[in-house]
Amino acid sequence: MVKTVNLHEVIRGESAPPACDTSLGVEVKEAKDGFAKGVWTVGSHLLNGNGVIMGGFVTAAADIMMAYAISSLLTEEQTFASINLQTTFHRPTFIGEVEVEAQVGKFGRTVSYVTAELKQNGKTVASVTSSMMVTKKQGQ
Repeated sequence: MVKTVNLHEVIRGESAPPACDTSLGVEVKEAKDGFAKGVWTVGSHLLNGNGVIMGGFVTAAADIMMAYAISSLLTEEQTFASINLQTTFHRPTFIGEVEVEAQVGKFGRTVSYVTAELKQNGKTVASVTSSMMVTKKQGQ
């Protein structure tokens, strides 16, 4: 059986974050009331052959922070899954720190709408939107 990480516990500082967060270098700083803020420390291992960060990694960093934003509104018996994920790139992302903020725009009983913005050196590098399915955890 695969061990899952309770994001509520991560938010409260009671548990280590999931491996996807640490592998990518994303750290949540705050998550409450449908809002999450964190820092993505981007290393050279995420560069593509063109010398910029791969777009999939940018999207993944946003997806991680959006998970914390929606988790801050869920009960312990609920979970979520992405239905779609759309990224608009405004400029290249480079090695260094990226601020990631996510906000639940509409929290529905079964579907929620979440947005994220990633900034590097004070400039927006990407905007991300996601529709997420809200459901009961398996076995609940």
